[in-house]
Amino acid sequence: MQQSLVEYGSRRVIITITAIFCALLEIVDTTIVNVALKDMQGNLGATLTEIGWVITAYAIGNVIIVPMTSWLSAQFGRRNYFAASIIIFTVSSFLCGNASGIWQLVFFRFLQGLGGGALLVTSQTIITESYPPEKRGMAQAIYGLGVIIGPTLGPPLGGYIVDHFDWPYIFYINIPIGAIATLLTLQYVRSPKYAEKKSVSEVDWLGIALLAISIGSLQYVLERGQEDDWFTSSTITTLAVTAFLGMFFFIWRELTAKNPIVELRVLKNGNLRVGTILSFILGFGLYGSTFIIPLYTQSILGWTAQQAGALMIPAALTTAFMMPLIGQLIQRGFKQQVLVAIGMTIFCIFSFWCYNILTPDTGKDAFFWPLIVRGLGMGLLFIPITTLSLSTLKGQQIGQGASFTGMMRQLGGSFGIAIITTYMARQNIVHRSALVTHMQYDNPAIQQRISDMQHMFMAHNKASDIALQNAYKTLDFMVTKQAAVLTYMDVFLYLGILFAICIPFVLMVKAKKHK
Repeated sequence: MQQSLVEYGSRRVIITITAIFCALLEIVDTTIVNVALKDMQGNLGATLTEIGWVITAYAIGNVIIVPMTSWLSAQFGRRNYFAASIIIFTVSSFLCGNASGIWQLVFFRFLQGLGGGALLVTSQTIITESYPPEKRGMAQAIYGLGVIIGPTLGPPLGGYIVDHFDWPYIFYINIPIGAIATLLTLQYVRSPKYAEKKSVSEVDWLGIALLAISIGSLQYVLERGQEDDWFTSSTITTLAVTAFLGMFFFIWRELTAKNPIVELRVLKNGNLRVGTILSFILGFGLYGSTFIIPLYTQSILGWTAQQAGALMIPAALTTAFMMPLIGQLIQRGFKQQVLVAIGMTIFCIFSFWCYNILTPDTGKDAFFWPLIVRGLGMGLLFIPITTLSLSTLKGQQIGQGASFTGMMRQLGGSFGIAIITTYMARQNIVHRSALVTHMQYDNPAIQQRISDMQHMFMAHNKASDIALQNAYKTLDFMVTKQAAVLTYMDVFLYLGILFAICIPFVLMVKAKKHK
């Protein structure tokens, strides 16, 4: 008979808090380093390309381990595996803070990513199984707090630490939380008895190798593609082919192996199939918009990292407020597809609103309400998608399903950021060329603008020829900035269109009736 892992009272509260903190640790660390890269670069004497590996290595470690977490939990026992992951993450955090060279830091970040990937998916499984089936909507709401708030907390927290302390402390803050989480896990988390351990000879080593090669190569291509000019780079081309062939042979291996490392047959469940696709789209929108808004405010409006991060906090609080309410709606039988469709509609409104308010000098207040709307949309998307995905799964399948949705959300974010950065780099050139063609020198308005700026510089004791040069440089800077703003506007427009296209398909999904 299958063991029940449902918990009650204070025990369930402690397990839930432990799991949320572990999920938060992992997600905050994906974004907290972004604001410290300049300090790391100067301190470790790294180039811009080398410092980018601090983010890439973590993402690769993360995405390799996520699909394997269900199997590893069965092999070593969930409690032991979860505790080991927290210890790996915590020790790696200490080592990251003490790194004396850039490649040391990159290696420790990769190890941190391997520990962190397990935290996210296993946290979701632990919370889901600690609640009875009728309360799983609320369980996903609680878990969703960490997943949605985490990326938002990273930049302001990182900015504060870098401004007031030093960059190693962005890693050191993980140590006390990790130590407490390890002790609570060993004391309170129980391991299910779903499967017997496999002997070393029965382990799907080929599957593990193919998974690591294909997913690792794909993540590298997505993270570094734009910087290396995509397929003009032999490394990117080789790894893209490796990722494709690796994934093909991995799928073949998993469908034919006696003891597969990733149970692909669980995707026969229709709800999970729909959920994995929606998780990919959610990751695209969540990480894409979390990436682009701070980038716009810092590069165009000249805000500090702390100011840019703080801008996202009201939206995160809105999502936090929404989560329990949406959990209640699902518990009362509200259709998940309808909630997802409403969430996508609200996200469309946010995207089109941002498209309309962007200018080279948009004020801080202009972002408040659109970001509140984004917070509402994200709340309505996350919980219904995760509950829809896992609603008809039982036992070990819950962990396998959580692995798929977690991996697809991560890959959706990676694809989103890769596509957005590539599009922006290309579209920026297009907009700049279009603006320059409209600026004919014989145009009286242009001549008057240059003359006014020249006189302004001359009033600040500049010689006539130097003042004229400065006037041309200023005009060129204004054109470049306007082209960048138009590019950001396009990104929001197309994000909105993408979500709008998905709405009718979501409404066509038929959920299986279940208790």
